[in-house]
Amino acid sequence: MLGYKWKRARLSLKRKRNENDFDIKQAQIESLKELEDNGYIDLYFGDESHFGLTPNIPYAWQRKDNPILLPAARGKWLNVIGLLSRKKKLFFDIQETTFNTDKMITFMDKFVAQISKKTVVILDNCPIHKSKKFMAKLEEWEEKDVYIFFLPPYSPELNLIEILWKRVKYQWIPFNAYLCFQNLKSSITNILANYGKKYDIIF
Repeated sequence: MLGYKWKRARLSLKRKRNENDFDIKQAQIESLKELEDNGYIDLYFGDESHFGLTPNIPYAWQRKDNPILLPAARGKWLNVIGLLSRKKKLFFDIQETTFNTDKMITFMDKFVAQISKKTVVILDNCPIHKSKKFMAKLEEWEEKDVYIFFLPPYSPELNLIEILWKRVKYQWIPFNAYLCFQNLKSSITNILANYGKKYDIIF
């Protein structure tokens, strides 16, 4: 039909959010980027993601007489948390268990201990980020020059680390990573450890 094209429909949370809050936070993030560009602060975008043995793109070049057979079992999941800057820096942790508030606080404490200047960390409204225990740490981190900036609800496009997760899942993971859990873990670790070197995103 005229004016139409065949394209995958995308999931969106846009209708659930408050557009006024979104616009205000978006403008504030642009101001934070400008402060970082002028050398006043470091700016990081944080989030969690998970990876399993089911590939996000289940297609690969393979010989007709020797097809690639992936394990049918669901298997375990890798849970990854990261803090990404626009300046090729990535602070991350990989675990085989689910992240909770205590693990998030431990991760943040390690990050705070190695900063070198005033730093702003952008996070979404995930329950482990807004728990009483996590919120009680904000003042302590601020005393060490780390400030948490919370995104408005339903605004994943404001979080630049979402681009990293998509690149890892849809472009950078080799297909043989899905042959076994150890392959997957090694591949994810290698990609994240080499971010800013072998793997990169231009913002």
